Amino acid sequence: MKQSMLKGLGILSLGVLLVGCQDANTENDKEQAHKTETTSKATNEKTTSKEHVHEHEHEHEESEHAHDHGHSHGGHAMTKEEENIYKGIFKDDQVKDRPLTDWEGDWQSVYPYLKDGTLDDVFKHKAEEDDSKSAKEYKAYYTKGYKTDVTRINIGEKAISFYKGKEKSTAEYTYDGKEILTYEAGNRGVRFIFKKVSGDEAAPKFIQFSDHIIAPEKALHYHIYMGNDRAQLLKEMDNWPTYYPSDLKGEEVKEEMLAH
Repeated sequence: MKQSMLKGLGILSLGVLLVGCQDANTENDKEQAHKTETTSKATNEKTTSKEHVHEHEHEHEESEHAHDHGHSHGGHAMTKEEENIYKGIFKDDQVKDRPLTDWEGDWQSVYPYLKDGTLDDVFKHKAEEDDSKSAKEYKAYYTKGYKTDVTRINIGEKAISFYKGKEKSTAEYTYDGKEILTYEAGNRGVRFIFKKVSGDEAAPKFIQFSDHIIAPEKALHYHIYMGNDRAQLLKEMDNWPTYYPSDLKGEEVKEEMLAH
């Protein structure tokens, strides 16, 4: 009798032990499945995030250049609203007409500094910040953007003089409205347009300014589109001659670009 009881207890204990091991294995399986699911979810989120960034890359100066100015503007820290405007995020009612005097001054093209290698450090810096392009590829991209034979522009209250080497042409311009453009990446930009009313035949009939500013404010530098067809100029996205104040030396232009 005693032996039967002991035998029964032994079988019962073995049964409990087997059930416990089975439960432990089940828990381990659940934990492993949870880890696999978590890892898979994290991988998918990372991939989705990367794809989202890639989808919003846009090879246009008004978009790419805006990111270079995310920290300062005109010597002061940018507000959140200013940052958004520089990135091309704004409402239509924020856009205001601007006078020609916003661009008044003597300006030099940065294209010669690109050609002589002064700006090479800028392209290296861009490649370090965003490796979607090499420094060589950035230089090729900006070579197409900066290319121009207008080496200097002098802007007054009404008149603008264009210099191609020693050749000079001057004309008076009047405001011809603004156009809000939406780019492939979803961000936007504004072209402020001026039309020639008198002056030299060689001076362009239309000029369009783009400087990441959407209301009256003095420009620190700008991109300009010059030609005789207003509508065609609005379609130009690859060539955006860029001008900085003429009193800056090449190294100073480079430092300005690197600082932003």
